[in-house]
Amino acid sequence: MGLRDKRRTVEVIGDGSNPRGLYQRMQQYLAWQETHHSTAQTQRNRENQLRQFVTWCDERGLSQPSEVSLRVLERYQAHLFQSRKPNGEALSVSTQCNRLNALKSWFRWLTRQHYLLANPAADLELPHQGQRLPKDVLSISEAETLLNWPDITTAKGLRDRAMLEVLYSTGMRRAELAGLVVHSINHEQGTVMIRQGKGRKDRLIPIGKRAAYWVRQYEETARPQLAGVPESDVLFLAKDGQGFSLEGLSDLVGRLVRQSGVRTCGGCHLLRHTMATQMLENGADTRWIQMMLGHADISTTQIYTRVSIKALKDIHTATHPAGLESVEIDASSSLPDASQK
Repeated sequence: MGLRDKRRTVEVIGDGSNPRGLYQRMQQYLAWQETHHSTAQTQRNRENQLRQFVTWCDERGLSQPSEVSLRVLERYQAHLFQSRKPNGEALSVSTQCNRLNALKSWFRWLTRQHYLLANPAADLELPHQGQRLPKDVLSISEAETLLNWPDITTAKGLRDRAMLEVLYSTGMRRAELAGLVVHSINHEQGTVMIRQGKGRKDRLIPIGKRAAYWVRQYEETARPQLAGVPESDVLFLAKDGQGFSLEGLSDLVGRLVRQSGVRTCGGCHLLRHTMATQMLENGADTRWIQMMLGHADISTTQIYTRVSIKALKDIHTATHPAGLESVEIDASSSLPDASQK
């Protein structure tokens, strides 16, 4: 297996023996989803989102899907809006929408399966998310600082350097990095095959010569030292000789980001955003970036056109008649004295 999977939660909520109850219907839906274009990570997220709702219903004496009305769903939506994280922060609009979208999909399935006569979630209005820019991107020099941070004289350091290079070169997601196997990268063709990416879609993308070089160094020198028994076919191995969990991968990259000093926080997505922005600033068309990132919708990729402020500033300076570089400023001149007016 490429991606390490955690044991799924099996705790029963409410009356688990009722075949028509919320809990059993949830389990039936999850089993159906598992065979219909759902990755392991998506499945875990969906189960967690639905379990929270079923638990909320159980606490209020609601045990069957037929008892859930639009009004009940709106009350749950208000509950999410008022909920707070352990640090006291409110749930982001994106998080609220993800949880509500999970419910909309579930109740749509219940209706199609004729477990409900009508879909109570059909008219549920989601909070407006707007379009948020990526929180941060690295400059070229900052990216180089991060890539050069691992101690390549050690097996783990060489592995870390190779992983950072792959993330920076390809912009792949952390789950896609964790899912790479030993034959995913074709060194002769300079490509990497991502199997079962987001939406269970495969895609073949290029990988830079430098990243491929460090992967080769890792494969020949460090990986044999990290391999466990039985040996895994996963490309990048954790300390136990098996593949990384998503949380473990985030912790590792986040620690490297902090230790290198380029940022106080950040992870795999920092390099994904950086790769996309830098390619755009160097003239890449958004459709090529879309193919690299694996975005289903070009509008998702176009957000990077608003991140690329450097290119916009260069165009502004070169074309605006009042650009600072095209105007000689007389230092001897002074502004009018406001007191004389």
